[in-house]
Amino acid sequence: MVDLKDLYQAADWKTEKHVPVIEVLDKIKKGEVIKISVSVGKQIPHPNTTEHHIRWIELYFLADGDKFPYQLARVEFSAHGESAQGPNTSTVYANPEAAVNLKTDKGGVILAGSYCNIHGLWQSRRELRVE
Repeated sequence: MVDLKDLYQAADWKTEKHVPVIEVLDKIKKGEVIKISVSVGKQIPHPNTTEHHIRWIELYFLADGDKFPYQLARVEFSAHGESAQGPNTSTVYANPEAAVNLKTDKGGVILAGSYCNIHGLWQSRRELRVE
């Protein structure tokens, strides 16, 4: 039997264009509002064509001591150059990047997942410390 967790792939985002890159401060003050950015293709641009694109990015936060994560955002990317005239005929392309603000009193782990329509599910994680 296949588990969902077994379908997620991980790699170094500097060498793999499918890995979601989480950008956030390493340490924040308790109760401070912070910005978390996540993107796919930071070092190596990911294709964004009708045939090959990032469909969505999800962002979660698992606070220290909590059993379940909080879903912070799910962003769908729907414009990949397609139009009524056919594939890759539009000049409109969504860039697989999103940002969310978070306020927390606890440290924890920020988790990101993304989906490429050809290469499947990808994940990354980033520790967040609270002082």
